[in-house]
Amino acid sequence: MEWVIGSCPSREFLQVFYSQATVPPSGMGENVRIEVERNLEMRGGTVVIVEDAATCATTLEMAFLGIPDIAVAVLPTAQEALRLLQRTDCAVRAVVTDLNMPRMDGFEFIERIRAEPRHRRLPIIVVSGDTDPATPQRLTAIGANAFFSKPYSPAQVRLKLEQLLDAKSSDPSP
Repeated sequence: MEWVIGSCPSREFLQVFYSQATVPPSGMGENVRIEVERNLEMRGGTVVIVEDAATCATTLEMAFLGIPDIAVAVLPTAQEALRLLQRTDCAVRAVVTDLNMPRMDGFEFIERIRAEPRHRRLPIIVVSGDTDPATPQRLTAIGANAFFSKPYSPAQVRLKLEQLLDAKSSDPSP
């Protein structure tokens, strides 16, 4: 099976791996909660993917799985991610989010993350199909670290994530 960088994987490819994905087709379920709880205990921390489209979430999850000492948790809504980030035992090292989500869009989600002093330096990557030419500048203004428009290269998103994680781990400031 071939996975072409810069495109989404084929249906056949996803069928093989979907059983391991943490986003159930109908949203947040008990299995996802258990997986997130287990991932928070990972020594190196957790990267949280906030994406309501299972195909995109699975593509990103598979791209990040090989990052050493990092767990990946997929949450289908910004509200679920905010609840996770509010926990005092939160071991989230980065957030990768879509912009177009139900109930709370990615812009509001990022603004709410940045409003928390302990998350002001949390790396945030946005992967979205938003085509508004003002989006990249708007995201920079509210504190996103990177923006990738769809279609995107999962390898490029992973590379940027690794760069942001490395920069954060080498910077001693909180």
